Amino acid sequence: MEIQQFYYDNKIVKKFIYATIVFGVVGMLVGLTLAFMFLFPNITDGISWLSYGRLRPLHTNAVIFAFVGNAMFAGIYYSLQRLLKARMYSDFLSNLNFWGWQLIIVAAAISLPLGYSSSKEYAELEWPIDIAIALIWVVFGINMIGTIIKRRERHLYVAIWFYLATFVTVAVLHIFNSLSLPVSGMKSYSVYAGVQDALVQWWYGHNAVAFFLTTPFLGLMYYFIPKAANRPVYSYRLSIVHFWSLIFIYIWAGPHHLLYSALPNWAQNLGVAFSIMLIAPSWGGMINGLLTLRGVWDKVRVEPVLKFFVVAITGYGMATFEGPMLSLKNVNAIAHYTDWIIAHVHVGALAWNGFMAFGMIYWLVPRMTKSNLYSVKLANFHFWIGTLGIILYTIPMYVAGFLQASMWKQFNPDGTLTYGNFLETVTQIMPMYWMRAIGGTLYLIGMFTLVYNIIQTVRAGSKIEDELAEAPELLKISAGRVKGEKFHPWLERKPIQLTILATVAILIGGVIQIVPTIMVKSNIPTIASVKPYSPLELEGRDLYIREGCVGCHSQSVRPFRSEVERYGPQSKAGEFVYDHPFLWGSKRTGPDLLRVGAKYNDNWHFNHFWNPQSISAGSIMPGYKWLFDNKPMDVSLTQKKMQVMVTLGVPYTEAQIASGLDDLRKQAIAIEENLKNDPDFVKSYDESKKKAEARGEKFVPMNEREIIALIAYMQRLGTDIKVKDIAKK
Repeated sequence: MEIQQFYYDNKIVKKFIYATIVFGVVGMLVGLTLAFMFLFPNITDGISWLSYGRLRPLHTNAVIFAFVGNAMFAGIYYSLQRLLKARMYSDFLSNLNFWGWQLIIVAAAISLPLGYSSSKEYAELEWPIDIAIALIWVVFGINMIGTIIKRRERHLYVAIWFYLATFVTVAVLHIFNSLSLPVSGMKSYSVYAGVQDALVQWWYGHNAVAFFLTTPFLGLMYYFIPKAANRPVYSYRLSIVHFWSLIFIYIWAGPHHLLYSALPNWAQNLGVAFSIMLIAPSWGGMINGLLTLRGVWDKVRVEPVLKFFVVAITGYGMATFEGPMLSLKNVNAIAHYTDWIIAHVHVGALAWNGFMAFGMIYWLVPRMTKSNLYSVKLANFHFWIGTLGIILYTIPMYVAGFLQASMWKQFNPDGTLTYGNFLETVTQIMPMYWMRAIGGTLYLIGMFTLVYNIIQTVRAGSKIEDELAEAPELLKISAGRVKGEKFHPWLERKPIQLTILATVAILIGGVIQIVPTIMVKSNIPTIASVKPYSPLELEGRDLYIREGCVGCHSQSVRPFRSEVERYGPQSKAGEFVYDHPFLWGSKRTGPDLLRVGAKYNDNWHFNHFWNPQSISAGSIMPGYKWLFDNKPMDVSLTQKKMQVMVTLGVPYTEAQIASGLDDLRKQAIAIEENLKNDPDFVKSYDESKKKAEARGEKFVPMNEREIIALIAYMQRLGTDIKVKDIAKK
């Protein structure tokens, strides 16, 4: 048999590792900035692109797709070549994957702070960037599958199963969730509305966690832990059960993010049932990882790489036990919308993804530079300060979550809410926000420690070059099963069949949940009084999306006595039929806004957006002073937006579209007249007009400014629905 020599491509791995480190620092710095914004809400007062609502999606995207994404690519590109005994299929595709991904990240870093957002969690990027993501993901897939086809190893190791499932599922999730109709170069509307949009989004959102943050890292676990421990995987049979049960069950669990919402009960209950089942495969993977270390626990005491891996797997185990528990309706009723969920998410992100990435980097870089790690002591310091950071971050957030939930639900003996003012529940958890900021600071110090340690390791070592390898050429694989061969070993040498089966496994759950919700009208009963937004309200809704208000405010009232008392009647599916996209939210830093319309007068909203603390002392909402700037609101796309909405099924007539701008101005002028009921408004308005004229500037009337549109949207919320209308349905 001929022995072939070839080179593993280490340079592409180096690029992804360096990108992981750079974007890890950036993503964590933005996250820490956001943590301090809870303590000092006006720290970036008046700077629109540094506001909380715009930076929050930047933080989540930077950590998920830039830090974790680059770490995933680094680990896959390194391990795949060695598991298949082949160089990557195409150096050009490898580099296109790298540079394309970095350009996407830069596009996100520019567009999100500028307010270009679809508002869909973990999928906020606008349609041109979505297309670029799909194209680069396909490049990655072609490169991976091409490498598998030209491999010199007969069987596909378990890690590769997870890589293939990741590629297929992320492609399906991203494409279906991102379907939208463009209005302009950086503005689009989701093709789904209301309840249907919510289901598709959380089918995507939950499974983005499953198939971007979990399955590829499980593949990396199956490669790097045996390598670092120099031990075989504990159980081959368990890895088979783990893989197939995980990818089949995970895809069903998305609806547990929408419990007690307007989503049909059958879909909610399916989500709960499969979420509970998830414990078994998730813990099967955790057990397989930890038991791989049998016989080498003495190494864990002295080797920082193994320490990182052990805490990572433990964090994975904790998060995947907690997730199913949170999907139980009685637990979800307490935890949803609170900081408990923030703690849960960060156990997974900081421990599982973060520590797996750190351990992988500490293991890879010395080997690729043919040297030793610069300082084992610094790596151990990073481990301990990072672990302490996770503890100081998550425990206060758990406490904050319990405190929020219990205060929201407290009643006086006379049946009134004990804490009728939502702000009372915010001020009580400020000490926990301080502790979170301290925990995040410690974790970031650990990250900077890694940066220094890796720079010094690279400086002391050899230049990273491609690595010479040799392996016998793989002879033609027989198509059928050889005598005595079981099904799964046969499948492991048939990548196409394995990929097809994995695709079928992940499609079943999605199809069964989503198709009926979209196709069967009885799932979304209509309400006759619900009408489309006026042109000004539509513009105001887009401003609400641009400013990221959905990051702090929900628009979904659950059927609990405490919520109905606080916010009004529970949500109904028919209320949201014209909402492209839906805006139910997943966190209540502020109160629910579904029925805020007509609750306060226009002047209250005007002053509240200018300086929230002047209306509500102790509020941690930032001001939105740029909405008041002396410049006209852009209404050049208003009629185009209405036309796109018609395509999506919103019943605007041709006459309404033709008179759209006139109707917008009439409603805006009416709101300005309402504002003039306040003498203080008239006085400050007249003074600002005189100052602008004195400077030779053109003065823009208040009715043409953005704040008016946002007030119009706020005053519309919930006003279509009356208690008697809901009672009839």
